[in-house]
Amino acid sequence: VSHERRYYISSLAPDAERLASAIRQHWGIENRVHGCLDVVFADDQMRARTAHAAHNLATLKRLTLNLLRLDPSQRKGSLKTRRLIANTSDEYRAELLGLK
Repeated sequence: VSHERRYYISSLAPDAERLASAIRQHWGIENRVHGCLDVVFADDQMRARTAHAAHNLATLKRLTLNLLRLDPSQRKGSLKTRRLIANTSDEYRAELLGLK
């Protein structure tokens, strides 16, 4: 048996349900977006550090992630698999961009 404590700084009133909801929402975003970016694009390995490169690449990766999630053909496979298919298939890439 183990016990863990987490400390948070917040301007919210000390209401356990409201604080728990805010924390779950935060981790929901982490799991839904940042986790996917890391798995699909190896985002934690990105080493772009010049000028606005990191911000620009992050914007493009989020745009691509949203395009893959909104895939009109509902192709089976993980987001990573669909990204690799889009990388090699002009036809699939055109479908994602709404050009076909």
